[in-house]
Amino acid sequence: MKYIASTDLSLLDALTQLSPQSSKNTLRSWIKEGRVQIDGITAKNTLLTVLEGQQVTVGQRKKVLRSGLPIVYEDDDLVIIDKPAGLLSVATAFETGETAHALLKAHYRPRTVFVVHRLDQDTSGVMVFALNQTTCDQLKDLFEVHNIERAYTAIVEGQLSPPSGTWQSYQYEDKQYVVHDTSDATQGRLAVTHYKTLATSKRYSWLQVQLETGRKNQIRVHCQSAGHSVVGDKKYGSSTSPIKRLCLHAHLLAFQHPISKKMLRFESPIPPDFQKLVPNHL
Repeated sequence: MKYIASTDLSLLDALTQLSPQSSKNTLRSWIKEGRVQIDGITAKNTLLTVLEGQQVTVGQRKKVLRSGLPIVYEDDDLVIIDKPAGLLSVATAFETGETAHALLKAHYRPRTVFVVHRLDQDTSGVMVFALNQTTCDQLKDLFEVHNIERAYTAIVEGQLSPPSGTWQSYQYEDKQYVVHDTSDATQGRLAVTHYKTLATSKRYSWLQVQLETGRKNQIRVHCQSAGHSVVGDKKYGSSTSPIKRLCLHAHLLAFQHPISKKMLRFESPIPPDFQKLVPNHL
Protein backbone atom coordinates (compact mmCIF):
# COMPACT_ATOMS: atom_id res chain seq x y z
CA MET A 1 0.00 0.00 0.00
CA LYS A 2 1.25 3.47 -0.86
CA TYR A 3 0.18 7.01 -0.04
CA ILE A 4 1.73 10.28 -1.28
CA ALA A 5 1.05 13.17 1.07
CA SER A 6 -0.70 16.17 -0.50
CA THR A 7 0.03 18.28 2.58
CA ASP A 8 2.03 18.03 5.81
CA LEU A 9 0.37 15.67 8.30
CA SER A 10 1.17 13.24 11.09
CA LEU A 11 2.23 9.71 10.26
CA LEU A 12 -0.88 8.26 11.92
CA ASP A 13 -3.08 10.58 9.88
CA ALA A 14 -1.26 9.52 6.71
CA LEU A 15 -1.82 5.86 7.57
CA THR A 16 -5.49 6.61 8.24
CA GLN A 17 -5.73 8.10 4.75
CA LEU A 18 -4.09 4.96 3.40
CA SER A 19 -6.25 2.52 5.36
CA PRO A 20 -9.36 4.26 6.77
CA GLN A 21 -10.91 0.97 7.88
CA SER A 22 -8.00 0.18 10.23
CA SER A 23 -8.01 1.13 13.91
CA LYS A 24 -5.37 3.38 15.45
CA ASN A 25 -4.03 0.35 17.37
CA THR A 26 -3.62 -1.55 14.10
CA LEU A 27 -1.79 1.39 12.52
CA ARG A 28 0.52 1.64 15.54
CA SER A 29 1.22 -2.09 15.30
CA TRP A 30 2.33 -1.66 11.67
CA ILE A 31 4.86 0.93 12.81
CA LYS A 32 6.02 -1.26 15.71
CA GLU A 33 6.54 -4.22 13.32
CA GLY A 34 8.73 -2.11 11.03
CA ARG A 35 6.32 -2.34 8.12
CA VAL A 36 5.89 1.43 7.59
CA GLN A 37 8.36 3.44 5.52
CA ILE A 38 8.60 7.12 4.62
CA ASP A 39 10.49 7.57 1.35
CA GLY A 40 12.04 4.13 1.83
CA ILE A 41 13.18 4.62 5.43
CA THR A 42 11.55 2.62 8.20
CA ALA A 43 9.44 4.81 10.48
CA LYS A 44 10.00 3.93 14.14
CA ASN A 45 8.07 6.78 15.78
CA THR A 46 4.30 7.37 15.65
CA LEU A 47 4.91 11.10 16.20
CA LEU A 48 6.74 11.63 12.91
CA THR A 49 5.45 14.22 10.45
CA VAL A 50 5.00 13.28 6.80
CA LEU A 51 5.85 16.23 4.56
CA GLU A 52 3.99 17.16 1.40
CA GLY A 53 5.18 14.96 -1.48
CA GLN A 54 6.66 12.24 0.71
CA GLN A 55 5.57 8.66 0.09
CA VAL A 56 4.33 6.41 2.86
CA THR A 57 4.35 2.67 2.17
CA VAL A 58 3.19 -0.31 4.23
CA GLY A 59 4.89 -3.61 3.50
CA GLN A 60 3.62 -7.12 4.05
CA ARG A 61 4.26 -8.84 7.35
CA LYS A 62 7.47 -10.81 6.88
CA LYS A 63 7.73 -14.52 7.50
CA VAL A 64 10.84 -15.24 9.56
CA LEU A 65 12.48 -18.67 9.51
CA ARG A 66 13.57 -20.24 12.79
CA SER A 67 17.11 -19.30 11.76
CA GLY A 68 16.01 -15.63 11.80
CA LEU A 69 16.17 -15.17 8.01
CA PRO A 70 13.25 -12.96 6.83
CA ILE A 71 11.22 -14.15 3.82
CA VAL A 72 9.55 -11.22 2.06
CA TYR A 73 7.62 -13.28 -0.52
CA GLU A 74 7.29 -16.87 -1.68
CA ASP A 75 5.28 -18.85 -4.21
CA ASP A 76 5.68 -22.14 -6.07
CA ASP A 77 8.47 -20.76 -8.26
CA LEU A 78 10.61 -18.33 -6.28
CA VAL A 79 11.39 -16.85 -2.89
CA ILE A 80 12.47 -13.32 -1.95
CA ILE A 81 14.55 -12.81 1.20
CA ASP A 82 15.79 -9.77 3.09
CA LYS A 83 19.40 -10.76 3.71
CA PRO A 84 21.05 -9.27 6.80
CA ALA A 85 24.56 -7.85 6.63
CA GLY A 86 27.20 -10.41 7.57
CA LEU A 87 25.38 -13.44 6.13
CA LEU A 88 26.97 -15.10 3.11
CA SER A 89 24.65 -15.47 0.13
CA VAL A 90 26.25 -18.67 -1.16
CA ALA A 91 29.25 -20.75 -0.12
CA THR A 92 32.39 -20.31 -2.22
CA ALA A 93 35.78 -21.99 -2.38
CA PHE A 94 37.32 -19.35 -0.10
CA GLU A 95 34.28 -18.33 1.99
CA THR A 96 32.70 -20.79 4.39
CA GLY A 97 30.12 -20.59 7.11
CA GLU A 98 26.36 -20.23 7.33
CA THR A 99 24.76 -19.02 4.09
CA ALA A 100 21.34 -17.78 3.00
CA HIS A 101 21.30 -20.54 0.40
CA ALA A 102 21.90 -23.24 3.00
CA LEU A 103 19.19 -21.88 5.31
CA LEU A 104 16.69 -21.88 2.46
CA LYS A 105 17.67 -25.40 1.38
CA ALA A 106 17.05 -26.64 4.90
CA HIS A 107 13.68 -24.87 5.04
CA TYR A 108 12.39 -26.07 1.65
CA ARG A 109 13.87 -29.59 1.73
CA PRO A 110 13.34 -31.86 -0.21
CA ARG A 111 12.81 -29.17 -2.87
CA THR A 112 15.86 -27.74 -4.59
CA VAL A 113 16.71 -24.06 -4.11
CA PHE A 114 18.52 -22.50 -7.08
CA VAL A 115 20.94 -19.57 -6.87
CA VAL A 116 20.06 -16.71 -9.23
CA HIS A 117 22.40 -13.92 -8.09
CA ARG A 118 24.46 -12.89 -5.08
CA LEU A 119 24.92 -10.07 -2.63
CA ASP A 120 28.27 -9.48 -0.95
CA GLN A 121 28.46 -10.90 2.56
CA ASP A 122 28.43 -7.46 4.20
CA THR A 123 25.72 -6.03 1.93
CA SER A 124 22.15 -6.30 3.19
CA GLY A 125 18.87 -6.30 1.30
CA VAL A 126 16.53 -8.09 -1.07
CA MET A 127 17.56 -11.21 -2.98
CA VAL A 128 15.71 -13.73 -5.14
CA PHE A 129 16.18 -17.52 -5.23
CA ALA A 130 14.36 -19.89 -7.59
CA LEU A 131 12.51 -23.03 -6.58
CA ASN A 132 12.76 -24.83 -9.94
CA GLN A 133 15.16 -24.94 -12.87
CA THR A 134 12.82 -23.23 -15.34
CA THR A 135 12.33 -20.21 -13.09
CA CYS A 136 16.05 -20.09 -12.35
CA ASP A 137 16.97 -20.05 -16.04
CA GLN A 138 14.44 -17.35 -16.88
CA LEU A 139 15.44 -15.15 -13.94
CA LYS A 140 19.09 -15.43 -14.96
CA ASP A 141 18.07 -14.37 -18.45
CA LEU A 142 16.40 -11.26 -16.97
CA PHE A 143 19.61 -10.40 -15.13
CA GLU A 144 21.72 -11.04 -18.23
CA VAL A 145 19.72 -8.66 -20.47
CA HIS A 146 19.34 -6.13 -17.59
CA ASN A 147 15.54 -6.46 -17.69
CA ILE A 148 15.32 -6.22 -13.93
CA GLU A 149 15.37 -3.17 -11.67
CA ARG A 150 17.88 -3.13 -8.84
CA ALA A 151 18.48 -0.11 -6.63
CA TYR A 152 20.90 0.25 -3.73
CA THR A 153 21.45 2.76 -0.96
CA ALA A 154 25.08 3.59 -0.25
CA ILE A 155 26.64 5.92 2.30
CA VAL A 156 30.00 7.03 0.90
CA GLU A 157 32.86 9.15 2.15
CA GLY A 158 32.95 12.80 1.08
CA GLN A 159 30.77 14.71 -1.34
CA LEU A 160 30.55 13.90 -5.04
CA SER A 161 31.04 16.29 -7.92
CA PRO A 162 29.01 16.04 -10.03
CA PRO A 163 26.35 14.88 -7.55
CA SER A 164 24.85 12.43 -10.06
CA GLY A 165 25.99 10.57 -13.14
CA THR A 166 27.17 7.24 -14.50
CA TRP A 167 30.33 5.26 -13.81
CA GLN A 168 31.44 2.97 -16.64
CA SER A 169 34.54 0.82 -16.76
CA TYR A 170 35.76 -2.72 -17.28
CA GLN A 171 36.37 -4.74 -14.14
CA TYR A 172 38.49 -7.80 -13.41
CA GLU A 173 39.31 -9.86 -10.32
CA ASP A 174 42.91 -10.59 -9.31
CA LYS A 175 44.28 -13.72 -7.63
CA GLN A 176 43.60 -12.22 -4.20
CA TYR A 177 39.87 -11.89 -5.09
CA VAL A 178 40.09 -8.10 -5.27
CA VAL A 179 38.24 -6.44 -8.15
CA HIS A 180 39.84 -3.60 -10.14
CA ASP A 181 38.72 -1.04 -12.71
CA THR A 182 40.42 -0.88 -16.09
CA SER A 183 39.86 0.90 -19.38
CA ASP A 184 41.03 -2.19 -21.27
CA ALA A 185 38.01 -4.03 -22.68
CA THR A 186 40.11 -7.13 -23.26
CA GLN A 187 41.10 -7.36 -19.60
CA GLY A 188 37.73 -7.05 -17.86
CA ARG A 189 33.94 -7.14 -18.21
CA LEU A 190 31.82 -4.03 -18.75
CA ALA A 191 30.43 -2.51 -15.54
CA VAL A 192 27.89 0.35 -15.59
CA THR A 193 26.59 2.04 -12.44
CA HIS A 194 24.21 5.01 -12.21
CA TYR A 195 24.31 7.13 -9.06
CA LYS A 196 22.45 10.09 -7.58
CA THR A 197 23.23 12.03 -4.41
CA LEU A 198 20.11 12.36 -2.26
CA ALA A 199 21.66 14.13 0.74
CA THR A 200 24.98 15.02 2.32
CA SER A 201 26.42 15.63 5.76
CA LYS A 202 29.81 17.09 6.71
CA ARG A 203 31.68 13.82 6.06
CA TYR A 204 29.35 11.60 4.05
CA SER A 205 26.94 11.40 1.12
CA TRP A 206 23.75 9.36 0.77
CA LEU A 207 23.58 7.83 -2.70
CA GLN A 208 20.88 6.02 -4.59
CA VAL A 209 22.62 3.62 -6.95
CA GLN A 210 21.14 1.63 -9.84
CA LEU A 211 22.93 -1.22 -11.53
CA GLU A 212 22.89 -1.61 -15.28
CA THR A 213 25.28 -4.55 -15.02
CA GLY A 214 25.89 -6.84 -12.07
CA ARG A 215 29.59 -7.53 -11.61
CA LYS A 216 31.10 -8.72 -8.35
CA ASN A 217 31.77 -5.80 -5.95
CA GLN A 218 30.77 -3.44 -8.79
CA ILE A 219 29.36 -0.57 -6.72
CA ARG A 220 32.16 -0.76 -4.16
CA VAL A 221 34.86 -0.64 -6.86
CA HIS A 222 33.23 2.23 -8.74
CA CYS A 223 32.88 4.25 -5.52
CA GLN A 224 36.54 3.66 -4.70
CA SER A 225 37.66 4.67 -8.20
CA ALA A 226 35.60 7.87 -7.89
CA GLY A 227 37.45 8.70 -4.67
CA HIS A 228 34.40 8.13 -2.47
CA SER A 229 34.61 4.66 -0.96
CA VAL A 230 31.55 3.11 0.65
CA VAL A 231 31.69 3.77 4.38
CA GLY A 232 32.99 0.73 6.25
CA ASP A 233 34.54 -0.82 3.14
CA LYS A 234 38.12 -1.46 4.23
CA LYS A 235 38.68 -3.77 1.25
CA TYR A 236 38.03 -0.92 -1.18
CA GLY A 237 39.63 2.08 0.44
CA SER A 238 37.34 3.25 3.24
CA SER A 239 39.11 4.86 6.18
CA THR A 240 36.04 4.97 8.44
CA SER A 241 33.54 2.50 9.92
CA PRO A 242 31.36 4.49 12.34
CA ILE A 243 28.51 1.95 12.51
CA LYS A 244 30.75 -1.15 12.20
CA ARG A 245 29.30 -2.41 8.92
CA LEU A 246 29.48 -1.87 5.17
CA CYS A 247 27.04 0.93 4.36
CA LEU A 248 25.55 -0.68 1.26
CA HIS A 249 21.97 -1.93 1.12
CA ALA A 250 19.95 -3.46 -1.74
CA HIS A 251 16.65 -1.72 -1.09
CA LEU A 252 14.76 -2.47 -4.33
CA LEU A 253 14.27 -5.46 -6.62
CA ALA A 254 11.57 -5.36 -9.33
CA PHE A 255 10.91 -7.67 -12.26
CA GLN A 256 8.26 -9.57 -14.20
CA HIS A 257 7.52 -12.98 -12.71
CA PRO A 258 8.90 -15.53 -15.22
CA ILE A 259 5.90 -17.84 -14.86
CA SER A 260 2.85 -15.77 -13.91
CA LYS A 261 4.08 -12.69 -15.84
CA LYS A 262 2.91 -10.43 -13.01
CA MET A 263 5.05 -7.42 -12.18
CA LEU A 264 6.69 -7.88 -8.79
CA ARG A 265 8.33 -5.16 -6.72
CA PHE A 266 10.07 -5.70 -3.39
CA GLU A 267 11.58 -3.08 -1.11
CA SER A 268 13.70 -3.55 1.99
CA PRO A 269 13.72 -0.87 4.70
CA ILE A 270 16.93 1.14 4.71
CA PRO A 271 18.95 0.40 7.89
CA PRO A 272 18.18 3.08 10.51
CA ASP A 273 21.90 3.43 11.34
CA PHE A 274 22.45 4.94 7.88
CA GLN A 275 20.31 7.85 9.03
CA LYS A 276 22.81 8.60 11.80
CA LEU A 277 25.48 9.35 9.20
CA VAL A 278 23.35 11.54 6.95
CA PRO A 279 20.55 12.64 9.30
CA ASN A 280 19.01 15.24 7.00
CA HIS A 281 17.88 12.68 4.41
CA LEU A 282 14.42 12.21 5.96
